[in-house]
Amino acid sequence: MNCVFKSTCPITSALDVIGDRWTLIILKQMLFENKQTFKDFKESRENIASNILTVRLNVLLENGLISKSKIKTNNKSVYYHLTETGLSLTSILVELGAWGQDNLSNYNQLMNKKESLFRLKTTKKAYTKSLNNKYKTKIAKTEFIKV
Repeated sequence: MNCVFKSTCPITSALDVIGDRWTLIILKQMLFENKQTFKDFKESRENIASNILTVRLNVLLENGLISKSKIKTNNKSVYYHLTETGLSLTSILVELGAWGQDNLSNYNQLMNKKESLFRLKTTKKAYTKSLNNKYKTKIAKTEFIKV
């Protein structure tokens, strides 16, 4: 890992790696929205600046949360994928989404109140496992070359 840690606390150390807004948004986009390329991230509704996106992708790469590869049949585009370490954050993202749905929907008029993505009071563990399996299956269907 190429991170400068500021504390011996595991929570603070985790936040040193994943604690900024854009990192969590990129991870969310990869897992829930099937974003895989720089262009995918750049064109998303969150409107991340190119320079910030480049830095955040590099931080995720350097810390082993994502990997990058190319498709054998299309050597032009670089694709980013969650590693097992990145996928291990699925339950945290699900919990964060559930917390946002439960506690912020009355304050955020943009939030879709009918969206059931995070309304998982009793099935979060099964949903997390399902998301991981779905992601791995999707990635396994394409032949990638490590970059």
